[in-house]
Amino acid sequence: MRFQSFASGSSGNCIYAGSDTTHLLLDVGISRKRTVQSLNNIGLELRDIDGIFLTHEHSDHIQGLPMIAKQSDMPIYATRGTIAAIRQMPKFREIDPERFIPVRADEKVRVKDLTINPMTISHDAAEPVGYRILYGRKKACICTDLGCYNDYTVECLKDSDVVLLEANHDVNMLQVGPYPYPLKQRILGKFGHLSNLTSGELLSRILNGHMRGILLGHLSKENNLPELAYETVRVELMSREKEIGWHVDELPIGVASRKEASPMFEY
Repeated sequence: MRFQSFASGSSGNCIYAGSDTTHLLLDVGISRKRTVQSLNNIGLELRDIDGIFLTHEHSDHIQGLPMIAKQSDMPIYATRGTIAAIRQMPKFREIDPERFIPVRADEKVRVKDLTINPMTISHDAAEPVGYRILYGRKKACICTDLGCYNDYTVECLKDSDVVLLEANHDVNMLQVGPYPYPLKQRILGKFGHLSNLTSGELLSRILNGHMRGILLGHLSKENNLPELAYETVRVELMSREKEIGWHVDELPIGVASRKEASPMFEY
């Protein structure tokens, strides 16, 4: 199985997951040109993609969809709520509605040799989900755009080999930053985004001995820094080393970039 973040952040998100025979995109929040170039860099073309899975309808996750849909005939998977919200947006109405395939949380979808299992997340969108991608016993997870987590979230992310987990903001940077008060409250609320500290808390509950990659993702451009996200999560995990049973310096933690692809995880 292979997994790579092409872009992750408040300005655009796009992730690749695949096997030797199956290739998927999860969110297309960057331009068609940039998406195609990222695929070319790993030896693929747009025509090789077997499907697009959307987490929700916010623009940083779907803005590349109209142009990609024009130049390909791949199916588009999303929840019914997400599909309905997208269909209400004028520039998306040209996409043939037959292209959209509804998915539901915790109901597995098979695409050739990959199994995709949506998971419920807490976010201010129509019907948002994260995704678990399974290839045999291998498991990759995408879990961003959630304001809080619970035991269900932990159970969904357990046993992952690779996980892209949100570390959206530093609370102090957000509180003193230029955002208007209502937006700050939205981000900090239970339907907003995970802070660096909360991301570290969640990560401490899902660690296992076979994790090959941990990517901190969906960082805010205005309210976070890659170094700050990494260090906050690292310190939080260090404070829990006895509890979690892992030495932090041995963990494969990285930060997914807004502008550059992550390393390719092959496992």
